[in-house]
Amino acid sequence: MIGKQEVRQKLMANTNAAILGTGRAYPEGILTNADLERMVETSDEWITSRTGIKQRHKASEGEYTSQFAVAAARQAIERARIDPGEVGLIICATVTPDQILPSTGCLIQAELGANRAAAFDIAAACSGFLYGLTLANQLIRSGQTRYALVIGAEILSRYVDYTDRSTCVIFGDGAGAALLGPAEDGRGILATRIYSDGRYAEQLFSPGGGTRIPPTAETLAGGLHYFKMRGNELFKVAVRSMADVSREVLDEAGYQADDVKLFIPHQANQRITDAVAQKLKVDESIVYSNIAMHGNTSSASIPIALDECLEMGKVGEGDLVLLASFGGGVTWGAVLLKW
Repeated sequence: MIGKQEVRQKLMANTNAAILGTGRAYPEGILTNADLERMVETSDEWITSRTGIKQRHKASEGEYTSQFAVAAARQAIERARIDPGEVGLIICATVTPDQILPSTGCLIQAELGANRAAAFDIAAACSGFLYGLTLANQLIRSGQTRYALVIGAEILSRYVDYTDRSTCVIFGDGAGAALLGPAEDGRGILATRIYSDGRYAEQLFSPGGGTRIPPTAETLAGGLHYFKMRGNELFKVAVRSMADVSREVLDEAGYQADDVKLFIPHQANQRITDAVAQKLKVDESIVYSNIAMHGNTSSASIPIALDECLEMGKVGEGDLVLLASFGGGVTWGAVLLKW
């Protein structure tokens, strides 16, 4: 005799996970290119021409990652019209957690009152949100959970060296969230792919602060906890990887790039966004970019952008939405959704 759990799992296996609500939050503080001109040898023209960034949000002293994660998560839950107690899973994608232990996901769970939820963090850098969507999708489809909250949240300014013009102009702070649940009629997540290649680890990394180079007064004074980046070497890898993985999810779902109504790439650099769009041969009118206002917010960039697009009415029922990312690790991935 087939048990209730087995019946539920068989039913859920034919059900996609869909985004039912989104939210975003970021600090009130803003660091403009003009501000940076007074801090380091750079200029608005130099920053804009190389990155497309005009300003970025910056947390003030005393603000921390989970504050913005919770604010974004509450919006997503409210818009999905469910009770926090119904959330069965919380995944927080971050490389800037509140603390080493416990996970930021658990701290978020407590603040939300989602007392029945399993909670944990993912450290996949800029691809973290898509890694989280991939995991949540599988757990919903398998029947392990009904509602899952995936959050990308970062306070990157804590790890930026404001004497290094190659990195300090790029990163911003913020959080974005998505509440996922089962969907019918073929809507929801159609295909996902996630990858990594640790051979490129030192192209974008923070060498100090872990067990390999534990934090000491000397490592802090030497700035070993700051982000280090070799941007020129990463550019080609990022463009190729994001374009290739985007084609993979389109092929898996049986679609062409021409079918996509909205393409949201990770907001790393406007030149990367333009190059990926060109490789995919998608019209620039469907490519969303907010990097000028937010900078690179790592795992938060795609959920923040998605929430903005929904607010502006850029997504309609039945639209194909393509998300793609690339980040330190290196990691990359793509998710294709039918709204």
